[in-house]
Amino acid sequence: VIYPPHSKLTDKEKTNICYLSFPDSNSGCLGDTQFCFRFRRSPGRKVSLCCFLDQLDRDLPVYLKKDSAYYYGYVYFRQVRDKSLKRGYFQKSLVLISKLPYVHLFRTMLKQIAPEYFEKSEAFLEAVCRDIDRWPPPVPGKVLQLPLMGLIMKLRIPTYRDKPGTTPIVQNMHQADAQISMALPTVHEVDLFRCFCPVFFHIQMLWELVLLGEPLVVMAPSPAESSETVLALVSCISPLKYCSDFRPYFTIHDSEFKEYTTRTQAPPSVILGVTNPFFAKTLQHWPHIIRIGDIKFPGEVPKQVKVKKLKNLKTLDSKPGVYTSYKPYLNKDEEIVKQLQKGVQQKRPTEAQSVILRRYFLELTESFIIPLERYVASLMPLQKCISPWKSPPQLRQFSQDDFMKTLEKAGPQLTSGLKGDWIGLYRHFLKSPNFDGWFRSRQKEMTQKLEALHLEALCNENLVFWSQKHTEVETVDLVLKLKNKLLQADREHLPVKTDTLKKLQTHINDIILALPDDLQDILLKTGT
Repeated sequence: VIYPPHSKLTDKEKTNICYLSFPDSNSGCLGDTQFCFRFRRSPGRKVSLCCFLDQLDRDLPVYLKKDSAYYYGYVYFRQVRDKSLKRGYFQKSLVLISKLPYVHLFRTMLKQIAPEYFEKSEAFLEAVCRDIDRWPPPVPGKVLQLPLMGLIMKLRIPTYRDKPGTTPIVQNMHQADAQISMALPTVHEVDLFRCFCPVFFHIQMLWELVLLGEPLVVMAPSPAESSETVLALVSCISPLKYCSDFRPYFTIHDSEFKEYTTRTQAPPSVILGVTNPFFAKTLQHWPHIIRIGDIKFPGEVPKQVKVKKLKNLKTLDSKPGVYTSYKPYLNKDEEIVKQLQKGVQQKRPTEAQSVILRRYFLELTESFIIPLERYVASLMPLQKCISPWKSPPQLRQFSQDDFMKTLEKAGPQLTSGLKGDWIGLYRHFLKSPNFDGWFRSRQKEMTQKLEALHLEALCNENLVFWSQKHTEVETVDLVLKLKNKLLQADREHLPVKTDTLKKLQTHINDIILALPDDLQDILLKTGT
C-alpha cells in the first residue's frame, strides 16, 4: 500500500523500499523495531525545479542540506506471534519516505502513529495525512508546532548561523486546550554515546576514517543498530559534511549491491550498515570493518580493546570490535576516554555522555578545519581589485604546498593539544571526497561574494553620467548586462542587500529614460 495514492515511485525504487523495509530473517527482531535506510533515486525522474525546499535549504547547516539524489526511509517494523496467520507471525512495516534527514523527528512521529496504524489500517493514515497537510513549511530557525493525532510536536530546525555545538532549547509550553505538547530536543541527532559504546576505545581512529572518506562496513545484529551506528559515524565530523555515499542499512537485494561488493576494483568511499552474515564473506576484502554486538545501555564500558587484524574476521560470530590495519595519524586522546569511563562509573545519563562526546568530536573537527578555512580565505582577491567596469576577479588557485607552509605558525596546534602527524592527515584529507565537497562549497560561496561586491561597486557609480559619454550601442549593452546581473542575483541568491538591488533597478530605469523613445520601448519590453 502506498499513501498518498498519487505518489510516484519507479519499480526499481519500490523494489528497493520493499527489501529495505524488513530486517534480515537472521536478525530475529521480535516486537517493535525502528530503523532507517537511504536509497538512490532512479535516474530520469523529474526533479521539481523550484521546489520550496530548495529555498529553505539555503539556511540549513551543510550537513542537513538535502541531497537530491537520495531518499531516506524511516521504518517502524512489528513482528509478533499470531496463531491465526499462516506463518504464525504478524509482520508489518510502516515506512515514511522523505528527502529530509530529520531522523529524530520522523522516528518520534512513527512511534506515535505506527502502533495505531497496525490496529486501524488505512483510514487512520488518511487522518494522519490530513494533520500533516496542516504543518507549516520546515523553516530553519523558527519554533515549529506540528499537530499529529491530538499531539503537538514542538521543534526547531537548526540554521547555518547557529553556533556549532549549541542547540537552542524548545520550551515545553503548557497549553490551555486539551492537546498534549511534546518538545523535541533535536530533529536530527542520534544517541552518540550509545552507538559508540561498543567501540569506545577507537572513537578517535573512527573519526579519522570518516574524515578521510575511507570505505567502512558496520556489521550489526539488527538494522536498528546498523542504522544508528552509520548515522553516528557520519555525524561525528560535523560541522563538516560527509560527502560520500552512506547506507544506514544495506541488503544483498540492493540495486547497488554488485557495484559496492565487486572485487575487481578497490572498495568505494562509502559507509555501509549490514546485518546479513553473507556480508562477512563478500566484504572481507574491505579495509575497515566495525563489528557491533547488541547495543546494551552502557552500564559497563568494554575493557581496553586492541584493534583486531582483518584476517581474524572470518565468520560473523567474531567478537565485536574494529578490524583494520589502519595506523592513526594522531596520538590517542586518553583524556576523553577517562572522562567517559568516569561518567559510566558515576551512572551519568547517556544524554550527558553524548553531549561530552559530541563536543569532543566538534572541537577535533574544528581544530582540523580552521587552518584550511584560514588559508582558503586568503585566496580571496582584495576589495580594491574589484572594478565596476571589469568582470569580477577570479579566486587564486589552491596550492597544497602553500597551505602546508601555513601550518607551521597557524596549524591545529593553536586550538588542539593533540600531538601526532597532522601534516600526514592533511595530505591524505586533500585527496578525499570530503575535501573536494568542502572546497567546492567554499569556492561557490566566495565566487558569489565577489559577484555581490561587484554589484555593489556598480551601484556606487554614476551610470547615467557614464551612458551620456558613450554611444547608444554601448549604453544598450550596459542595460542588458545590468538586467542580467539582477536576474543572476535573484537566481543564485547572491548575498546582496535588497537596497543594492533596488538602487540598481533605479539606475537601469534612469539610463533607459535618457535614451530615444524607440529604444526605450524595446528595452522596457525585454526582460533580458
